[in-house]
Amino acid sequence: MTVATVINPGLFTTIQDLGRSGKRHLGVPLSGAADPVSYVLANVAAGNPWNAPALECTLKGPVLRFERNVTFALSGADMSATLNNGALHSHQPFDAKKGDLLSLSAAKTGARCYIAFAGGIEGDEFLGSRSTYPPASLGGIGGRAVMENDRLFSAALKAGAGTEIPHALRMSLAHAFVLRATAGPESMLFSNDLQLFFAGKWTAGRRADRMGVQLEGTKMIAEKHVSMASSPVFPGTVQCPSGGTPFLLLADAQTVGGYPRIAQVIGADIHLTGQIRPGDAIWFRKTTYAEAREIGRKKAVLFEGFVPRSCFL
Repeated sequence: MTVATVINPGLFTTIQDLGRSGKRHLGVPLSGAADPVSYVLANVAAGNPWNAPALECTLKGPVLRFERNVTFALSGADMSATLNNGALHSHQPFDAKKGDLLSLSAAKTGARCYIAFAGGIEGDEFLGSRSTYPPASLGGIGGRAVMENDRLFSAALKAGAGTEIPHALRMSLAHAFVLRATAGPESMLFSNDLQLFFAGKWTAGRRADRMGVQLEGTKMIAEKHVSMASSPVFPGTVQCPSGGTPFLLLADAQTVGGYPRIAQVIGADIHLTGQIRPGDAIWFRKTTYAEAREIGRKKAVLFEGFVPRSCFL
């Protein structure tokens, strides 16, 4: 059953869910929503299960024509959404009728907006997920971003009544991010510069996609060359290639890397990395493992009943 037709796909719009967890030992990245908290809140507002496939819209959203009556909801970056030219707010359900036009524009702040349709939308399944992973052409619609004239089909998942998300759970996005992070396994190679990494201001570079964001600022050069075996990396890992320009890895990050890992963003703040856009300011606040666990616990309690604990731990 067709839910909507893509009139304009926007800049980069893909089908995402919570990804392929537990498959990294097979070399399969997590993928999934870059900002899983906003993604889940859109689903909750639409009355869906947490993991219902939805649209992730990057920097500029799509124009869709509804082909049936359906409830939908938005969350994440504000893309000045309208339904038949009437302004919409995020974090609450809306009822669209057949023929209605949903239009999203460029993001004012943040990078990604999520559109959840009651019942979810269908996508190619691979290893238990319908998330689009373009580097390997997996999931979604043929493993690619949506295109003009694509038809979005209902996943026919059981949906309940939509609900408005409490204001306390809505993320306020700006052009500056403070990410709490622990020192990485090779941080000792930067002993003279490690303090600068955690004290300095970084700027998100133009090399930014779902795999990672280049960080512009002080060069981070390892004090001595070491031959590193390929080692595990994760969303939130900050790697330092030999050129000294760090990369913050995101949802589509590879499973192993050969560059020193200077820091790891804590689980409770990983979702924020999906909203960073080129030009945004970033600070990393050094955090201990014990503090990271406590922050994750508190955040999970705050969102209990709305977002699964796995999004913070």
